[in-house]
Amino acid sequence: MWKQFLKQKSAVFCLVVIALLLLTAVIGSLFVDSEISSRVNLTNRSQPPSKEHFLGTDPSGRDMLGQLVIGARNSLLIALGITLITCVFGTFFGLVSGYFGGMVDIVLMRILDFVSILPRLMLIVVFVSLVQNYGAVSLVLIMSAVGWMFDARIIRGKALSLRDSDFIRASKSMGTPALKIMFRHFLPHLMPVIIVDFTLNLAGTIGIESGLSFLGFGLPFSTPSMGTLLNYARIPENLQSRLWLWLPASLFIFTLMLCINKVGHALKQAGDEN
Repeated sequence: MWKQFLKQKSAVFCLVVIALLLLTAVIGSLFVDSEISSRVNLTNRSQPPSKEHFLGTDPSGRDMLGQLVIGARNSLLIALGITLITCVFGTFFGLVSGYFGGMVDIVLMRILDFVSILPRLMLIVVFVSLVQNYGAVSLVLIMSAVGWMFDARIIRGKALSLRDSDFIRASKSMGTPALKIMFRHFLPHLMPVIIVDFTLNLAGTIGIESGLSFLGFGLPFSTPSMGTLLNYARIPENLQSRLWLWLPASLFIFTLMLCINKVGHALKQAGDEN
């Protein structure tokens, strides 16, 4: 799968871009003092880019470069946490449903159908509104609780196609425990699907988190993220004449999501060829 992926030069280039963006966000945040970057300075409000402030300042006088680096780190960590939780839970749910089949599969699928018809974004908005003093951890848990269903369906479908294989029947006839079969025999065959699903979900989660923060239902405005920085674009004056407030964050999100989607589709194609 990896050899097939390396043959796609555009996907390899996108992977390098993703690595550079991640390194910039993670390593750059180590050199940025979050307390200084979030300090309000009303005498230096909405200043354009200069030698002192490379990306200018926001309406509160805070340095936009520091806000961008910290916001990128926060958004990436949140998206990664949500994707990991949903992938692990969805994989386990789908494995159990696909392995046992029969009545177990029917009951679990009816539960999944019921949860899937609930409006995802509306549930997130409701939960965020109910939780007092919510932060990054609360947002990760809320979004994970309503975002695992698609992963479960994909894994369940693949598991159903494997449960009647000869090597699975042989393991069952030898008295191998169900959990051991699921994780030793099912999981390795599902890894290409899981990797592709994880990659594409990561891009989607970044977009959802940014959109929620943009609308005011994500992270609090006091916590920098890509969505809170994009929120400046809601003001017409900023949108037209203060590009430094929202354009860098927009370009970061656009580039990152475009590259992740390209890598995800390249991995999917490589997996299909195998």
